[in-house]
Amino acid sequence: MHRGFSKVVEKLPSIADKDIGFILKNTGMTLLSNVGGASGPLFGTFFIRAAQVTQAHQSLTLEELYQTFREGAEGVVNRGKAEPGDKTMCDVWLPVVESLRQSSEQHLSIPSALDAACEQAQAAVNATIAMQARKGRASYLGERSIGHQDPGATSVMFMVQMLAAAAKE
Repeated sequence: MHRGFSKVVEKLPSIADKDIGFILKNTGMTLLSNVGGASGPLFGTFFIRAAQVTQAHQSLTLEELYQTFREGAEGVVNRGKAEPGDKTMCDVWLPVVESLRQSSEQHLSIPSALDAACEQAQAAVNATIAMQARKGRASYLGERSIGHQDPGATSVMFMVQMLAAAAKE
């Protein structure tokens, strides 16, 4: 993940004037080509699918942000064939999407909505500790996967936390 996002950061200055959709698609393609294992395709899919919602946008409303996350998360679920409780990143993506939906219905500000999403993400990551992995590399560990938080879920939580911090700037 570090290698992939480092490449994204390297590219940002050359695409910073582009629309959000272009930036997200470029991010997804960069992650696909620079992150190994399942994480590259899954995170790449999130950003590429999210880009479809944000084409030609220079900014987003909370409703559009919710739709962006929903589209990206649906892409991850479809690609990974994961369900809630499988101890995957989907155990965080789906609660974050639901949190953003609720925040949009309540007409919260984007920073407040992302703070609420961070709380959901943290709770969801903590919930993966008690789960037995049914998908991904950790599933080979069987019961030994219990007692450890899922790394993909943790990565999603970090991304949401960073987005929340950026929204306050």
